[in-house]
Amino acid sequence: MPKPTVTYICEACGRRYTQPYGRCPNCKTWDSLREVVEQPEPKPAARQVSVANRLSVPRSEPQRLRDVPSGGEARLPVPVEEFSRVLGGGLVPGSITLVSGDPGIGKSTLLLQLAAVMAQTIGRVLYASGEESARQLKMRADRLEIEADELFLVTETNLESLLAHVERLSPHVLIVDSIQTMYSDDKPSSAGTVTQVRECAARLQLLAKTSGISVFLVGHVTKEGAIAGPRVLEHIVDTVLYLEGDAFQAYRLLRSVKNRFGATSEVGVFEMRDKGMVEVSNPSEAFLAERVVNAAGSAIVVTMEGTRPLLVEVQALASPTVYPNPRRAANGVDFNRLQLVTAVLVRRVGLRLAEQDIFVNVVGGLTVEEPAADLAIATAIASSVWDKPLAADLALIGEIGLSGELRAVSQLAARLREAAKLGFKRCIVPKSLRRADPLPQGIQAIPARTLPEALAIALPRD
Repeated sequence: MPKPTVTYICEACGRRYTQPYGRCPNCKTWDSLREVVEQPEPKPAARQVSVANRLSVPRSEPQRLRDVPSGGEARLPVPVEEFSRVLGGGLVPGSITLVSGDPGIGKSTLLLQLAAVMAQTIGRVLYASGEESARQLKMRADRLEIEADELFLVTETNLESLLAHVERLSPHVLIVDSIQTMYSDDKPSSAGTVTQVRECAARLQLLAKTSGISVFLVGHVTKEGAIAGPRVLEHIVDTVLYLEGDAFQAYRLLRSVKNRFGATSEVGVFEMRDKGMVEVSNPSEAFLAERVVNAAGSAIVVTMEGTRPLLVEVQALASPTVYPNPRRAANGVDFNRLQLVTAVLVRRVGLRLAEQDIFVNVVGGLTVEEPAADLAIATAIASSVWDKPLAADLALIGEIGLSGELRAVSQLAARLREAAKLGFKRCIVPKSLRRADPLPQGIQAIPARTLPEALAIALPRD
């Protein structure tokens, strides 16, 4: 019998090592290496063929590109439109999707609702839970008022037993909650280890590709917000979805970070209520519902989440500091972008911010990552410093450079159409020399080349 081999695998990046380290040399993550004992399987004598024989028996046949049949994948309809948007327009049979998010964010609730509506439209759905009992799932279903005759529940953590249930029921959709609770008898390690997560995910991928069953996997996240387990887990699946949101806010964003059947960075918006997750068909209107008009330090930015434009409110507060070093706090925007915008305001506009604490917040618990929000952040800070509100019908779009120039952003026409739909009459945009798509009617696009020029338009000084 071959001797077992001991390796150490980093849970953050998946790199293998022959000896343990307190810190992964590759990704510099502390305490991320896990010991894995692998027992090599002996090869039968019939399979020990020579290299020449292996080369003489090809397993596949090359074919010309023009001979490969074209056409998109047939998709199953998903009645939840926001979920269907993130998946790329429907559920592809035989696909495997990983849904991840912070504990208590609503992953199980959303997938149980999805299982119910899919069972009513396409047929049998099997929901396998390794964390909750069938009675707990029934209590949640009663609270959500879920009724579906073709929805089956099973509480199972053994992969072989789960595959036996799948073979007997032949469901169209399989939901596994969660992949970290599953274990296979073929591996000696316990559930949740790197070996078990990789083995179970690979077996479920094989099930999806060979049977046409669409598989959903629920994945845990680490304290840093990354998916727990080996990095190869994200490479095995076809789609990776993150359910994001502030635990103290009602809105949840389902974000696609990987999709082999659609666009990445697509976003679906939900609201957590007593009856579960409810779709938000017009998220921009919902995010601006509690906006206080004519308030100093408030600016509206049109940001892009995937292919969807969203209007969100950026608030800023500048207050005289009592500390030697002024504070800079960012909630919903990147802290480094806030530092950059603040430095440009000091150097290029002449604002005296060295004695001011600056706080920036994106309303609704959202996170705006794209640089197109730079102009709104800078204008909100200037509005708070000068104590002068912006016009209620004014939106802002633009990236700020270190020289104070405004740089062009993508999909400007789509952003302006969304702003016009919600009643905004004017929008300050970067003045670009490049030819762009024709701008929509109903909203005035005011070009500005520099940040001082944009501030003079948005906040005219008397």
